[in-house]
Amino acid sequence: MTSIAPPESWRPALEPALTSLPMRTLGGFLNAEEAAGKHIYPPAGTRLAALALTPLADVRVVILGQDPYHGPGQAHGLAFSVQRGVPVPPSLLNIFKEQESDLGLPRPKHGHLESWARQGVLLLNTVLTVEAGQAASHQGMGWELLTDAAIRAVAERPAPCVYLLWGSHARAKAPRIREATAAAKGGPHLILEAPHPSPLSAYRGFLGCRHFSRANAFLQEHGCNPIDWQLPA
Repeated sequence: MTSIAPPESWRPALEPALTSLPMRTLGGFLNAEEAAGKHIYPPAGTRLAALALTPLADVRVVILGQDPYHGPGQAHGLAFSVQRGVPVPPSLLNIFKEQESDLGLPRPKHGHLESWARQGVLLLNTVLTVEAGQAASHQGMGWELLTDAAIRAVAERPAPCVYLLWGSHARAKAPRIREATAAAKGGPHLILEAPHPSPLSAYRGFLGCRHFSRANAFLQEHGCNPIDWQLPA
């Protein structure tokens, strides 16, 4: 049976969403899909990995994805990330190209972004499951209530945070982030927007956006440690 239970650090902020009818309906939907033999990514037990690896109090950067990779063996609960040994997807390759240009970092040999998550980079997709081979197949099924609550919880804190919003889907969250920040007198926060790193759009302004150096500069200006964006070998 599918269980949607966030880590303890996130539970108070997410409890209202978890107990809502759409979220209860989502659990039943996922159970029915899996009982029907459909392959759902990422596997149960990893769907809340972004929240598990990055406690609410530790969040310094938020990178929003849309929904998980829908190919076999790719999605493991962190937006844009793949496990070691899995070929680096094109969007992530462009992220690495921008890092190389912005920070002078060599391109990693793998796409496993866990080290970012453990430093306070919340790698959150707005939808946390997908049917194999069917991009965006679980949009509107209820996940957005949970992930919007997580985004709002970060915005309401007094701690500085940088939001990296890439692509129209992520950029659409900017007004909500600003509203939540203003209502709770949270922040200071920095919202950086750019086109999606997909090969279809990266050339329109993602490449050359310098978001990684700008994020670190903001964190340091506000007394926070920068992110070490270089992945372990």
